[in-house]
Amino acid sequence: MLSKNTVKFIKSLHQKKYRAEHQKFFVEGEKSVVEVINSDFIIDFLVATPDFIERHNVLLKKCSFEIIQATKNQLESLGQYQSNDSALAVVKQKVNEAFTPDRNELVVALDDVRDPGNLGTIIRIADWYGIKKLLFSSQTADFYNPKVIQASMGSFTRIQFFYGDLPTVLSSWNLPVYGAFLDGENLHGLSKVEPGVILMGNESKGISPEVEPFVSRKITIPAFGSAESLNVAIATAVLCDNFKRLIG
Repeated sequence: MLSKNTVKFIKSLHQKKYRAEHQKFFVEGEKSVVEVINSDFIIDFLVATPDFIERHNVLLKKCSFEIIQATKNQLESLGQYQSNDSALAVVKQKVNEAFTPDRNELVVALDDVRDPGNLGTIIRIADWYGIKKLLFSSQTADFYNPKVIQASMGSFTRIQFFYGDLPTVLSSWNLPVYGAFLDGENLHGLSKVEPGVILMGNESKGISPEVEPFVSRKITIPAFGSAESLNVAIATAVLCDNFKRLIG
């Protein structure tokens, strides 16, 4: 049975300060919940409709976490989905652990990307292109924000990420850093690039002056129309696509 205390706890996780305090977040919707169950994230407990429990009976029998039955209306009142007839999982956050990329892989780094929807979409884009590691500045949107989790469409379970000081981390990696700038080299003119870091900047200010000195090459996506700029997530997709093609 879904208790008032459990309802209160889940609703508190809508706010970053309580997610940080409890080191937990929630995942909702059938696809994402199934993906997180099958991932290396640790689930605290699951709130699910009887239909969801029946559909995934074999999977859930292998799990040791608590399963609480709820109605569709109860689920919708807990999360952010306007329609959720399946499940919501409360999950433990991972430790913010630094990593060092292999020299033959691409990494996406975000310098103060604030919009949760953009972050979630970029996570999904990275997953699509097989990019497994993402580096975030401390001011980048919270990975565990419900809007980030929703926009990633389950891809958050398949990437490794780290929040850190970009100048410190980038200098320690000693890898090429390709920064997205409006006045950079024409992306379409590149014939070959080495694996390294694709660095994307803030939605309105771009890459910060503190991080710019660590950029090896400034890259721009050529414009053929009159738009002032591209959305940062779309720009990330264009760069990832071209870099994957160039690196092979």
